[in-house]
Order: sequence, then structure tokens, then C-alpha cells
Amino acid sequence: MALAGLVAALGAASTVVYLALDTEYDLLIVHGQILDGSGSPWFEGSVAVKDGRIADVGRLPGASAKRVIDAAGMAVAPGFIDLHSHSDFTLLVDGKAQSKILQGVTTEILGESDSAGPVQGPAVADFDRSLQKLGLTRDWTTLGQYFARLKRQGISVNIASYVGSGQVWQCVLGNVNRRPTPQEMDKMKALVDQAMRDGALGLASGLIYAPNLFATTDELAALAKVAAQYGGIYTSHIRGEGAAEPAALSEAIEIGRKGGLPVHILHFKMDGQANWGHMAEQVRIIQAARDRGIDITANQYPYVAAMTGLEQCLPPKFLEGTPQHRAELLKDLKVRAEIRRDIASGLPGWEDNEVKSVGGWHGVMVAAVQKPENKPYEGKRLDEVGRLMGKDPLDALCDLLISEGGSAEAIYFSMSEPDVELAMKQPWVGIGSDGEAVNPAMKFAGHPHPRFYGTFPRVLAVYVRERHVLTLPDAIRKMTALPAQITGLTDRGLLRPGMAADITIFDPKTVADRATFENPLQYPVGIPYVIVNGTVVIDHGEHTGAKPGKVLYGRGKQ
Repeated sequence: MALAGLVAALGAASTVVYLALDTEYDLLIVHGQILDGSGSPWFEGSVAVKDGRIADVGRLPGASAKRVIDAAGMAVAPGFIDLHSHSDFTLLVDGKAQSKILQGVTTEILGESDSAGPVQGPAVADFDRSLQKLGLTRDWTTLGQYFARLKRQGISVNIASYVGSGQVWQCVLGNVNRRPTPQEMDKMKALVDQAMRDGALGLASGLIYAPNLFATTDELAALAKVAAQYGGIYTSHIRGEGAAEPAALSEAIEIGRKGGLPVHILHFKMDGQANWGHMAEQVRIIQAARDRGIDITANQYPYVAAMTGLEQCLPPKFLEGTPQHRAELLKDLKVRAEIRRDIASGLPGWEDNEVKSVGGWHGVMVAAVQKPENKPYEGKRLDEVGRLMGKDPLDALCDLLISEGGSAEAIYFSMSEPDVELAMKQPWVGIGSDGEAVNPAMKFAGHPHPRFYGTFPRVLAVYVRERHVLTLPDAIRKMTALPAQITGLTDRGLLRPGMAADITIFDPKTVADRATFENPLQYPVGIPYVIVNGTVVIDHGEHTGAKPGKVLYGRGKQ
């Protein structure tokens, strides 16, 4: 009895000492409307932070901290997780990630199709050339070495990355359309294996982009099997997002089945004016798969326009090879006549005829070019560019691509609001910007899609507050807990004790995007505080310069 009493006394004493040591937190957020990320309604309370982690959540009378933020009238949510980001290299230009963190984003998921690593063999020349416009010099060959570069420079947001199927194809075969030999497949599998051990989340494919589009279903499944061995997922920009979407979704599901891993669909949409109103069919396909026990999810951005390469206006055969080779081909008048005919009439199997899908040349807006003489065309539709050049739009397209070395960026107005809203209502659809972390001083970014600056506040302002497509708790779930669940980030996405202290505080009455297609270089409003790993990065709406972001690794990290 004496020994038991001593143990009990020591236990009580140790509890008292623990509480005394932890009474003062590093940060205390009080009087907030707490949306914990689960989809539950908000409740009033406090969030306490210590050593970069959430220490407590709820009513915390008497708690004290080195810093207290009064969040009265504001929502306190987990930091937003961007399920689809292309900030791989802009974060090396400016690690402050301003256009993202000012939206409340605390984690970005990178690596669609053309990941930052590996880089070797035939991939080197074009990869390094693509970095020149950003003023970057590569000092890595593997995904792990890229992660190390990010950590050396410092970043304000967390990142995680896939390994891209197109990247490993480029490293082994180059940008060519042929079947890999067994030995080449083994090399690609080895590169995926190395990337997974470096910490990749899984395998990602962009199947309208060369060389991704050259891979067969079985070849992609073989690479996916490697990612599955490390607990990874298969994420895809599927082969078709219009009339061919049912077949493309079925292919993604089949790759997941053969590979033995979950499937995630990027920017779930109904593309092309002729296909508007058919989103319900795509929803039924995914829901039916889920009902059969297949783990498939999707993400979307809240806009009716996409952004991708201006060269995607061209038929697929002109996407093979180097950009410089493409530019040379476009000088041939016979080639231009062929392109003009194919765009107007279509080609068998060409489901991504971008000009036709947007209803003609007016549906394509030039977003980013690099030559000073071409900068006046940014933000203008291709029919207008043609008038300014005194040419028809096809010749204007070809001449602009020639001038730019075969590649540029464009915005495609190809979706309808009812389809966007129907997709958003699905419980398995999260939010991803498909944008980049930029700032207005980055002239190479040109006149980008407003999603770079406004995706997450636009959901909260337009689709929650104005149109009531989503409830506020469910919108937050789609930005936090759901993305964490999809990507396997088990210590993010919820406001719970022990979780990483990634927190976004916003005013649900005033939060709004300001970026538009006409004037995209505008930060949002109504998000006064953003906290990353316990450090305040956005303070009273201003960036503090802090870079507490981390690389978040997949399960295979060794």
C-alpha cells in the first residue's frame, strides 16, 4: 500500500509539474469560431500552440502565451492544403510563396507529370533550358536533392511532391513516341523507386502532355506498382476531360486497380462547349467506382477556364520532340495548312482540340510569354492578337510560338459554371489551384490565370457566401482534412492536439478573391493571419518574411 501510495503521489506531482511547465504557450488564438477541418459546425474557443504543434483546442480559461491573437468574429481553420500546385521552381525564385500563403495555403502538393526530379539523360537539356527564364541553375539530379535545395533556401509553406511519369519517361527515352524496351521499363521503374525512397507521395501523370501521353495503360500501371510498394498513390491529369472523359476515368481506375493503389483525379471538369451539361455522367462513374470499393477522389479549381501551354492548340504530333524543333516546323507553310485543317476538322483520337473546345480563337487568351516584344500580347485573346499582328489567328499562333522558341502559356475558356458547381458538391472532391506561388514582380509569370492568386478565397466568397453551393464547414473540409487524407499527410488538416500548427484565420464575412482574368495580379482580402508550423507568417495581412515551411515526405522516405 505504501509503495502504491508513493507511486500515486509521484504521478500526481509529475502532473502538477507538467501543467506548470506548459501553462504558457508559444501562441494562443482566442475567441475564434473554430472550424476544425472535419466538416463539423464551428464552435467558439481557443487554439493553443507550443513547439510548432497544436497543444490544445477548446475553452481554455486562464491559459497564457507569449503571444495572443484575438480572433473574435473570425474563423480559425487548419491551414489550407493545395492539392494541385506548380510551384516547384517559383519557390526557388521566391520562397515566400506570396500568392499562395496570402490565400491561407500552408501546404502545396507538387510534381504533376513533370516533377522536379529525377533529371538525367535526355531530360537534361530541355529541363535546364526551362529554368533559364526563371534565372535558376539546377544543382540536383534526384527528387531528394531538389528537396534539399528547397530546405537550404527556405520556404514559407510546406511542400510535398509526386514523381512524374513524364519525367521518368523523359529521363530514359526522351520526348519520343515509341514503346520502351524491357530494359528501358526497368530503368523507369528504378527511377520511380528512387523517388519514392526520396519521399515522393506517389506517381503522377499528365496524359495530354508529351511525353506522358505516349505511355500505355499497362506501362503506367507498371510504374504505379512501384509507387504502391511504398504506400503511394496514383494521381492523374487524365487523357480526356470532355467527350472522352468516361474512357479516361476508366483508364485511371484500371491503372489504380492493376497498380494496387488509390487514384486521384486532377482538376475534375467537363471540358469543351459541346460537352457542357454532362458532368453528372462523370460524377456517376466515380461514385460507382467508390461504391464498388475503389479508393478514387478528385480535386478542382473554382473557375470556368483552364491554363496550359499555348502549344496545346496544336495537334498531338507537333508536341513530340524539342520546343525548338516545333518552332522550326511551324515556319513551313504546308505544316501550317495541315494544322489549320486539323483544328477545323479534328483528327481521330484527338480529344483535346483546344481551339475547338473553347468555341474558336476568342476562347484562347495569351497568358505568359518571355520576349519583350511579345509582352503586349499577354492578357489578349488570340483573335485579338491576330488583328494586332495583321494576320489570321492561326498564323499569329504559329509566329508567336516561333518567336518564343516553341512554347508559351495560355488560358482556355472551356467550362461552364453549372458543371463547376456540380463537381464541387461531391464529397470526394477537394480543392487544388493548379497554379503557382508567384508575386507581381515575377515578370516571367506574365498575365497568369487568377487561380494563382485567388483559388481558396474564391471558394469561400463565391461558392459559400454568395451562391451557397457549399456550407462553410464543408468548404474547409475540402481544403484541409480531405486533402490530408488523400495525400497521406497524417499530421495536417485538422485542428487537434498533437497536429502540426498550420492555421489560417479569416473573416467569413469579408474574405474574397480580387484576381480576375483581366487583372490577375491581385492578392485576396479577409485573411489576416496564417501560421505555418507554429510560426506566424501572415500577420495583420502582411508577410513577415518568415520561412518555417518543411518538406513533407511520403511513407517510402529512407
